[in-house]
Amino acid sequence: MSQAHTSTEVATQKLREAILSGELLPGDKLHQDRLAEMLGISRTPLRAALTALAQKGLVSYASNRGFYVREFSFAEVSGAFEVRAELEALACRLAAGNMTDEARRHLADLVAEGDRLLSPGTLLPENLADYRRMNVNFHTAVMTLSGNAWIMEFVQSLHNVPAASDRVIMWRDFRVLERSHDDHHRIAHALSKGQGERAAALMREHITFALEHLHEQMKLYPQDFLRMPSFDKPAKGRNGNRNRRNPR
Repeated sequence: MSQAHTSTEVATQKLREAILSGELLPGDKLHQDRLAEMLGISRTPLRAALTALAQKGLVSYASNRGFYVREFSFAEVSGAFEVRAELEALACRLAAGNMTDEARRHLADLVAEGDRLLSPGTLLPENLADYRRMNVNFHTAVMTLSGNAWIMEFVQSLHNVPAASDRVIMWRDFRVLERSHDDHHRIAHALSKGQGERAAALMREHITFALEHLHEQMKLYPQDFLRMPSFDKPAKGRNGNRNRRNPR
């Protein structure tokens, strides 16, 4: 594998995570010189990375503007959540028939990690990245256990709608976090018992509730979702502190 190819893959992954985590906001212009310096690569593999992200729908390009982070309407976000809920519910139904002792231990370990991170009674700022990683790993594990690679592929494409990504952690209300993580407990338990339909219903509700809570939080605390669109049209203004998504 050539160095340029490797550099492109690394740049693509780093930029994707920056967009999904909210470090780069909708409408942000992606200055190639600045990004190349930040990533320590030349402009050639960087441009290839930006082109790849444009093909995935995370980045847009305009001749008079260059590359910039794509903006999504709330209707698009809602649609992504709805499809994701059905696909991950299907993953649960299939995964229930593929459970092994190793798979049970893996899900139990992930749930235990979430318990540890929430044990202070709040999600501490320094634990946000680890909790996000645990959440991503839990959902990925269930989809992997389904044995259907198409589920993973389509859900990953839905994660390219940043607000519908499993990277999104709504931290303001600790009770909501506890409820969400309790869903992880119940999904893991149902899967360990081979209860596919029950696990599917729990997963569908888990993701549907996340959308409903996101809707409410956007109305109450719009400053926390600067990378989110408005309800009817893509967001225009992005004034304010870019770190507001992190717990205070």
